[in-house]
Amino acid sequence: MDFMKIKTVILAAGKGSRMKSKIPKVLHKLAGKPMLKWVTDSVADLNSELIVVYGHGGDIVKESLPNDIVSWVEQVEQLGTGHAVQQAGTYISEEDTVLVLYGDVPLIKKSTLKLMVEACGSKTMSLLTVTLDNPTGYGRIVREDHHVTKIVEQKDATEEQLKIDEVNTGILAVNGGLLKGWLNALKNNNAQAEYYLTDIIEMAVNDGIAIETIQPNNEYEVQGVNSTAQLNELERYQQRVYADYFMQQGVTLGDANRFDVRGDIHELGSDVFIDCNVVLEGNINIGSDVIIEPNCVIRNAIIEDNVTIKANSVLENCFIGSHSDVGPFARIRPGTKLGSATKVGNFVEIKKTSLGDGSKVSHLSYIGDAEIGKDVNIGAGTITCNYDGVNKFKTTIEDGAFIGSDTQLVAPVTVGKNATLAAGTTLTKDAPEGVLTLSRAKQVTFKNWKRPEKE
Repeated sequence: MDFMKIKTVILAAGKGSRMKSKIPKVLHKLAGKPMLKWVTDSVADLNSELIVVYGHGGDIVKESLPNDIVSWVEQVEQLGTGHAVQQAGTYISEEDTVLVLYGDVPLIKKSTLKLMVEACGSKTMSLLTVTLDNPTGYGRIVREDHHVTKIVEQKDATEEQLKIDEVNTGILAVNGGLLKGWLNALKNNNAQAEYYLTDIIEMAVNDGIAIETIQPNNEYEVQGVNSTAQLNELERYQQRVYADYFMQQGVTLGDANRFDVRGDIHELGSDVFIDCNVVLEGNINIGSDVIIEPNCVIRNAIIEDNVTIKANSVLENCFIGSHSDVGPFARIRPGTKLGSATKVGNFVEIKKTSLGDGSKVSHLSYIGDAEIGKDVNIGAGTITCNYDGVNKFKTTIEDGAFIGSDTQLVAPVTVGKNATLAAGTTLTKDAPEGVLTLSRAKQVTFKNWKRPEKE
């Protein structure tokens, strides 16, 4: 099989009325990724050309994938699956192997598709079928002497055919020349007045083409999404797949049913513990001996060894150095880099800041656009005043400095090495190294003052 001649046609034109959403159905996310992207990723290893048939929400759908990897074909009227594939006809050559997939069937496996392509030839077409305990709603696979003869849709089936539990998934691989001939012969004389792609099965049999059926590993692989309830069912299945993978790698989960991955985990160290209701998004690296307590959201982060992320913390686009503690209730915003043995405590927000090894911001502080050296202690209630309403300015705190509680650092400003700022200081000029700096109004007591009383 010449894999360079594979054309993958993805049908993604459906409106998705039952989703009750303005978002095109194929762009609804499963485990953090649009369903259409799941499908295109599944064929990446086949080196096939991608042809996406779009319709409702066309511009938004087209924006979801780069034009340099996809040929887009619009289906203006939705007249059935056969009509949808017809729209891609100009991109299909007679020598192609055509793989037909669906943008709302996201969990199809790469291994299954590879088997289908390998089973397809000039005298055979491959068809993905599945056996269901409840086949209601699906087209039935009709066989004679174990050979597939046709597919009958639910609304067109006889009582005897409705008892068949092997059903059509709609996914198939077929020679391009044969497919184009059968598509031109499709009729819409059925209960829905649509052009069914499934009708080509009977045409293939009549032309002496053998139908090779392949079954997926499980029914979730071919389960389509027509409602948010069905999307949630696949979400919970996929999250269990992720949880099982994590546990196979030695990760201890507080509860495998209350753990969500919405991205790619590039590194997983040993002796990692992840508690309940943790969400991992984007690109994540987790070192060894890491503890992530409940209710944390971690997005695009590198977490080194021996780190503890305490409960209810949010980390995004950041680097957490080894032996550090973050939280509880901490927010680490994009562009933040925490050195080793650092501490970021409760109700601390840090943004676009480098915090040197051994430094601490323990309580109720906001630190933004700052460069902080080693072994710095920042007291409770400290704020870097980094924004004047138009521009951002940098605060620099050098090694060993001590910042007293309730301090405002009005950037741009530098605190020198081993300097001390007294509590309550508003710093508007650089503080020299090794000495105490304070700005504090003189304390005054009025002995004869009386508190006002209500009349």
